[in-house]
Amino acid sequence: MGDNPGKGAGVKGLKCQMKQDRRKFVNELGGFRRAVLACLFISAILAHTGCHPGMLAVLGTPTSAEMKTGAEFDLTAEKDKKILILVDQPTLFNTGLNMRYILTDATGKLLQERLKIEPEQIIDYDALADFRANTDDFSLLSPEKVGASLGADLVLLIIITDFSVSDVGQTGYPGGTLTAQAQLISVATGQRLWPAVEQARIVRVGFESEKRGADAATVRLAVNTAHCIIRYLYNCPKNQFQNSDEIKDIGWESK
Repeated sequence: MGDNPGKGAGVKGLKCQMKQDRRKFVNELGGFRRAVLACLFISAILAHTGCHPGMLAVLGTPTSAEMKTGAEFDLTAEKDKKILILVDQPTLFNTGLNMRYILTDATGKLLQERLKIEPEQIIDYDALADFRANTDDFSLLSPEKVGASLGADLVLLIIITDFSVSDVGQTGYPGGTLTAQAQLISVATGQRLWPAVEQARIVRVGFESEKRGADAATVRLAVNTAHCIIRYLYNCPKNQFQNSDEIKDIGWESK
């Protein structure tokens, strides 16, 4: 019998196809092995760190640090505007330390740290203190009038309505409470920008004892009050929103 060219070509094509299929299988197998090794590697890391391998199922799920509590007023969108932090308090409060300064300073630092507002966009406390001291009718001025006099576009008004630091049991570890009302005001219009519904956001913080003494207790109250105000003015990470010193219910002292 003579040679059949068609048959030879068919066999050659079949061999070529088999080689291609084999390469494809090897490549797929290699990819599968790499995927398995990657999973085993991650499982080993999780096991070493005390996490259950089942955590692999939730890889990619947003953490509490990544999840945000939406801002009631997004002050990060107003970074080009000058902000005056105006803290007021009744003269009857004997804080020992300058509560106006401490609360202003704590609030300003949080604006810079968390909202990334540049320091030069925040009206300097000394400028406000000088204006207050040299203005006879300062107490009669509206927040927007004070803000306009100091070149501000926005006024973050914080009014301390109640304050106490005392060592009732004579333990040397004083407790304290602070209640404040806060609102954000437009200097140009006098309009309250935040909060949208309430006249002001009421914040109350407190604790039963501070081992570092009365001055440290005062600073602690100021810092936590600042936090409980600023958290509403940017998209705050959920794991940073709550504050352990915040008073939310009646009977907190007995806990």
